[in-house]
Amino acid sequence: MSALQIAMAAGETSGDLLAGAVIRQLSMRLPPDSRYFGIGGAQMRAAGFQARFPSEKLAVRGYVEAARHLPEILWLRRAFKRTLRAAPPSVFVGVDAPDFNLGLECALRRAGIPTVHFISPSIWAWRGARIHKIKRATDLMLCVFPFETEIYARAGIVHRYVGHPLADLIPFKPDPMAARRTLGLPESRPAIVAVLPGSRNSEIARIAPVFFAAMARMHERGRRLRFVMPAASPAIRGALQRLAGRYPQLPLSLIDGHSHRALEACDAALVASGTATLEAALYKKPMVISYQVPWLTAQIMKRQGYLPYIGLPNILAGRFIVPELLQRSATPNALADALFDQLDNDANRRALNEIFTQLHHTLKRGAAARAADAIAEVIHAARHRR
Repeated sequence: MSALQIAMAAGETSGDLLAGAVIRQLSMRLPPDSRYFGIGGAQMRAAGFQARFPSEKLAVRGYVEAARHLPEILWLRRAFKRTLRAAPPSVFVGVDAPDFNLGLECALRRAGIPTVHFISPSIWAWRGARIHKIKRATDLMLCVFPFETEIYARAGIVHRYVGHPLADLIPFKPDPMAARRTLGLPESRPAIVAVLPGSRNSEIARIAPVFFAAMARMHERGRRLRFVMPAASPAIRGALQRLAGRYPQLPLSLIDGHSHRALEACDAALVASGTATLEAALYKKPMVISYQVPWLTAQIMKRQGYLPYIGLPNILAGRFIVPELLQRSATPNALADALFDQLDNDANRRALNEIFTQLHHTLKRGAAARAADAIAEVIHAARHRR
């Protein structure tokens, strides 16, 4: 019998991290000569993945940004689709990146290739009509939030709740002092603020300047603070260093990667909306969530949105438990004020710790192992049908 061929496509840093963990689990369940290949990043390559294209190609968010990169993305999808149709894999696993993966999954499934999608698109927050495309695209949807299962059950889509991989990776009880030692930060005073402006070039261009101005406002008010800012890649670090050069007075540690250590070490965080807000919640940290997109993107998202919040901690709680300052509301002064409140409000800190601990228990399910079990079942079922 020929070796199993597991094709995957993961977008950006978070998808690469999730897919890498799944590959490691699959390698313990599938024959040792199984081959993993497709679109991926460093974490997937470290797990034995053959990346024919880098995952950074898919790291685009928003309508305006996507339109700018659309020709390259469409070329990449066509080229990858031709490759998979010419030599059909045992399964295709699309990891996040729904705008790229769902269309690809539709074509592959029509060609008889089993498809699995890992991490449901946020159809509960916006673009709910996408459920119809999902039904055409995937043989199995792997859900990371428990409330998603009801949505897929109503639509008649085969699904499984596996929990969230980050809940398995992040400890229930953070160790801020150990994290500070690792990063070379002071273990007691001053208070430490983690600042995470995003992992995409477009996010850095739009969000990071405002975040730097907010840090400057906080520093100007005479409060003893230390800021720590992780850079997701060398290119991102270069952009952040150029911004930091405008604020030589800031007590700022710019670090390569280590976003989890930065969150574990901090007393509060300023975070661009996205997966990092869930990471901050799992580290039980008070935070301020912010985001900025081009005006047209914001208008389209506003019309298609269903919830009054965009941050994952608020979505999962079903109410505003941490502040969100978006678009024009995200001024340097407003961000600074909100962060000072998160730093100084001890009652709020205790309440958030309780909420985030319960959330952590709900999401910790051994997600990578459960996802690997489900993918292996799809592969074996398809082989028996042939």
